[in-house]
Amino acid sequence: MSLGDENDGGQTRTRLPDGGTGDVYGGARRPARNSRSLITVVGVVVLLIAAIAFANRSGTGEGTSDDTAKGPGAGAPTSATGVRPVTGKDGTIPTGYAHDEQGAQSAAANYAVALGSDGMFKRDTRHTIVRAVHDPAVVDSLLASLDQAYSGTFLKNVGLNEDGSSPEGLTFVSRTVPVGTKVTGFEGDTATIEVWCTGLVGLAGEGSNKPVTETWFTITQKLKWTQSDWKIQSSSQQEGPTPVNGDNRASTADEIAGAVAGYGGFTYAR
Repeated sequence: MSLGDENDGGQTRTRLPDGGTGDVYGGARRPARNSRSLITVVGVVVLLIAAIAFANRSGTGEGTSDDTAKGPGAGAPTSATGVRPVTGKDGTIPTGYAHDEQGAQSAAANYAVALGSDGMFKRDTRHTIVRAVHDPAVVDSLLASLDQAYSGTFLKNVGLNEDGSSPEGLTFVSRTVPVGTKVTGFEGDTATIEVWCTGLVGLAGEGSNKPVTETWFTITQKLKWTQSDWKIQSSSQQEGPTPVNGDNRASTADEIAGAVAGYGGFTYAR
């Protein structure tokens, strides 16, 4: 999933499980994955599906933070850094970020979470999400591209029905989890933010041939201050950094499906 900016006709990849047969969970150890086990989708639009992450904001009001970035390129600890979270919402998406570096980090992270959610796979919710988090100047052309990218054929390749719904007895999982954020550029009304993420994607349930797997990647978002908030102008993604795979036993299909139903995803992490 890689792209230069909104005028760049780059390309991006979305990685999804290969269509093998049978249930791979079954209590066995999780095998190492490689690029051949993933579906590659080309296009600027699909880059957004992979977006993921959370971060912090800096606001006015009581409290101080010792974790603010020291300038472009400076890494910040992964402990909480905002003075307080935002309180505004556009649907379920947090809005109303501070006009500073922490606010930009928080916006990039939370927007990535929304763009990496299962709502992107259905037309109506996809349009709502994209309009909420993007610069209005890029929305219409982006939606047109997204609607083409999320074709019935693409959805079937992912394992979904043509309308984006899950097959009977299975639960589709598309969640993103942030690990950290970094400011790589900030000039008042524009910001470039990197979000290091891990994500879950696949179909949970007995007999799934596209089981839920994890991926690691870094999202780069270029943001613009518009309409009194940070909005995305363009984004890109690259693979990793990826840690060594642990020696954990892979859970059964029922355990994964139960976890998906029992643990709600985040809309605002920190």
